[in-house]
Order: sequence, then structure tokens, then C-alpha cells
Amino acid sequence: MFALASQSLRSQVARVRVAAPARYAHGHGEYHHLPFAFPGKKRAAFGVKLSLFLISGFSIPFAAAAFQL
Repeated sequence: MFALASQSLRSQVARVRVAAPARYAHGHGEYHHLPFAFPGKKRAAFGVKLSLFLISGFSIPFAAAAFQL
């Protein structure tokens, strides 16, 4: 009986169709891993701005600790 139920389950699983990824189905074009458009010719300015943003956010706890001393 168990073998019959197992065989039936296998045949049902085999009939299930896997849906294709909906990545291109919504008309958004190609997939981009960044949430914004990466600047093509302004890479140096983008790098400087990104570095300042990250450094300022990382330095806030250290500035707060120095202020408390």
C-alpha cells in the first residue's frame, strides 16, 4: 500500500510544471543588481560621493565616542 501511494505521489510531482522566472515578464528590461542606474562616464565623481557617504556614516559612532570622552 505504501509503495502504491509513493508511486502515485511521484507521478503527481512529475506532472507539476515549474514556472519560468518572472524577471523579464513585467517589461522592466534587463535585471540590474543595483537599485539605481550606475553612471557611465561620471565614475570618479560617483566614487568620491559614495566614499564620502560611507565614511561619514561609519565615522559617526567614533565621533560620538570622542565627544563623550
